[in-house]
Amino acid sequence: MLANTLTALFERDLKRVINELELYTNETDLWRIEKGIANSAGNLALHLIGNLNTYIGKEMGKTGYVRNREMEFSLKDVPREELIAKLNDTIAIIKNALQNVSDEAMQQEYPLLVLQEKTSTQYFLVHLSTHLNYHLGQINYHRRLVGQS
Repeated sequence: MLANTLTALFERDLKRVINELELYTNETDLWRIEKGIANSAGNLALHLIGNLNTYIGKEMGKTGYVRNREMEFSLKDVPREELIAKLNDTIAIIKNALQNVSDEAMQQEYPLLVLQEKTSTQYFLVHLSTHLNYHLGQINYHRRLVGQS
């Protein structure tokens, strides 16, 4: 069942984001911008939280989540513990939202137009998974760029 596979991948990769955040020995470096990099690791983590809570939590899990996308990139100095708690909450929300999604429902059209054209739910969820991995790679690069081993 695709929903189970995607749930496992989202959980695995959000835990990898958490691990990356934990590897910063200096917590303030989570928010450093350097050498032409537009977004800090902290802002990328906030962005992933907002993105997944909107498109999986709100739309599929009916959580009522209200996104403030601008704040995902403008907030600074959110404590690491708070980011990690929000990432863990996001894992739980994804598990809850996808637990009863059938393969048939995966074939249906995703309820929002997010990309250039309407897609199936499964296509959009795979897109969200690759989006998560893109930003996970950026966080990993940011950590190494600012001198965190």
